[in-house]
Amino acid sequence: MSERRDSSVKRRVSNKNEPKSESINISSDSIKSVAPVKSGGEETEIHLRNIKSAINQSIVDPLQVTKPTAIATTSTPTVENPNDVPLAIYYLVNFQHVCIFTALLPLFTLFTCFVTAYVFQYDEVHETHCRVYNIVPSISAITGVSPQRYFWRFSIALHLGPRIPIAFIYKNYYRTMLEKMQTKMQTERLANINSMITMILTLNCIEIASLGGVTYISNRENYPIHEKIFITFMICSLCHMLATIKLNGILHEDHTELSQTQRDSIKWKKILFAMSIISTVGLLIFFAKHRFYCHDLAFSWFAFFEYLIAIANMLFHFTVIWDFPCQHMLVVQATRTKVEEIFRSSSPKMD
Repeated sequence: MSERRDSSVKRRVSNKNEPKSESINISSDSIKSVAPVKSGGEETEIHLRNIKSAINQSIVDPLQVTKPTAIATTSTPTVENPNDVPLAIYYLVNFQHVCIFTALLPLFTLFTCFVTAYVFQYDEVHETHCRVYNIVPSISAITGVSPQRYFWRFSIALHLGPRIPIAFIYKNYYRTMLEKMQTKMQTERLANINSMITMILTLNCIEIASLGGVTYISNRENYPIHEKIFITFMICSLCHMLATIKLNGILHEDHTELSQTQRDSIKWKKILFAMSIISTVGLLIFFAKHRFYCHDLAFSWFAFFEYLIAIANMLFHFTVIWDFPCQHMLVVQATRTKVEEIFRSSSPKMD
């Protein structure tokens, strides 16, 4: 009887000391090493030692840092060497087509706004502060009424986008021609010409910004600001034309090297500049007559010369098709070094 009681007590003690299976994470290898429980104290002690060893094997030291393993992903592989980027052409367009679209778009839009406003909104576009008789509305009048204002603003937005890169292309074009003349000119003169090229770029950018300001700030919304921006546009436009003609005369002193398209470009630049100067004088005269004396048809003559100035400005920039007759715009995937290497080795230098 005493032996049975001792064995039952030992079993109860072993059951109490035996850990629950839910709170212990024991690996399958350690479980295999545990011997089956037999009756008797010796077997129970062996069983407890095996459980403790299994627990020690399954516990991971929290201070132990494991090295991260590489995980294979399906993302695009990165190129370690930039020179290994494959050459690819994403966009190629004739630069002359871009220039034609850029130059003719506002001219077409201006004609459309004039016809529609003159036919459908005659009284509204002829209204002035003098209340005198007029037959020709101004550009600000026909582009300041609805819905013509939205059509004009949308057109100018498309027009201004390409104008900015064209301005920088002209800068590089002039400097390329200037590099060929380094052996023929003194250093001081080369510096002056380089400064003139920078001035032309600056005037062109101010003219582009002023055109945007005149378009989006109408005379009906804020006349004082509109007037000041228009004056800025006129001054920068005329100065840009004059500086461009002067620079072309310096770069092409020997006209025997010019092609026929280059000759036409220079000739029409001079004609359009003279047209702009004459129209500006007429615009100022009739603006004074309208503003201070309120003469009949004075505002119509003012508007007429305003149209001539706008058309001359558009056609002056249209001569870009003669300056760049066979160029293309290219978007290519490659490093700058590779692109320069390809074009230097395969393309002839510009003469």
